[in-house]
Amino acid sequence: MELGLKGKVALVAAASKGLGFGVAKALAGEGARVSIISRDSAAIEAAAARLRGETGADVLAFGGDVTSAEALNAWVGGTVAQWGTVDALLVNAGGPPAGLALDMTDEQWQAAFELTLLSSVRLIRAAVPHMTNGGSILTITSSSIKEPIERLGLSTVMRSGVAGLVKTLADELAPKNIRVNNLIPGRIDTDRVAQLDQAAAKRLNVSFEEARAKSIANIPLKRLGTIDEFGAAAAFLLSPTAQYISGATLRVDGGMMRSI
Repeated sequence: MELGLKGKVALVAAASKGLGFGVAKALAGEGARVSIISRDSAAIEAAAARLRGETGADVLAFGGDVTSAEALNAWVGGTVAQWGTVDALLVNAGGPPAGLALDMTDEQWQAAFELTLLSSVRLIRAAVPHMTNGGSILTITSSSIKEPIERLGLSTVMRSGVAGLVKTLADELAPKNIRVNNLIPGRIDTDRVAQLDQAAAKRLNVSFEEARAKSIANIPLKRLGTIDEFGAAAAFLLSPTAQYISGATLRVDGGMMRSI
């Protein structure tokens, strides 16, 4: 299927590795011009070089922390200065730390708010004025917005706020022909999931392999997803092919989530 992304300008946050890189790769592979950001400048430059080499696409790399309004504005502004517009935006950031909700300090709650929710608001606010021909916005949240995950209270609360933001903006931005959707990853083979499995192994006093096998046993397809599979779903939702989909939440989870 031709997704209609060739020549489009796409911004992908937190794209040096993991889910963000998978989405950037899928968009670049469809012919989009892709601008990526990460707080690790060396890692994002390496990711950009890899994307150019694997896809032949035009790729811009920016170093910056998504919790910084100045960094986000510089990223969006720098991309527009180079390419003139924004057609697609992937909102993404690393996850808050694991732990019991009431054990978290005020400072940890504030940091989670700025990392997950406020960064989403700031980035969308920076990008929307440049979506003059309409466009698509996609946020990455978590299965915890449907089924709270043990010891991920910070993520559950803040990412649920992002889901509410998506539904709100789907209404508010529709007159501008800007679609807003949400993508939920299940157990995708990323460093973040490996960290969670390692923490579970330590807590349960079992090996990493045993902890991972236990989590995979709960997935109907009996395996972890890949970043390429996740990226393909994101590219579809960000593309003109999905032009009548807005305010929706898609799960890429191998059937893991039990909620209807």
